Amino acid sequence: MSLIKVVLAVIVAMVLVRAGLALLRALATPVPEPPPPGDLRKVKLQYRCSLCGTEVRMTVATEEHPDPPRHCMEEMEIVVTEE
Repeated sequence: MSLIKVVLAVIVAMVLVRAGLALLRALATPVPEPPPPGDLRKVKLQYRCSLCGTEVRMTVATEEHPDPPRHCMEEMEIVVTEE
């Protein structure tokens, strides 16, 4: 019985060490460089026209924080920003 407990403890310890090392490797990975200006970037923005209620979802843009689109001759208001 005690031999089984020792083997089980060693296996659990090895799994925990491997999981910890994998977590540290993931944290040590550098953040990728942002794309050069002018390239399309993924964004998740949703706008609403305050006059007529039309909603627009923007998924790609040339900037991370683009200017709001215009509708009914007015700038649309941002509704949802997911980052």
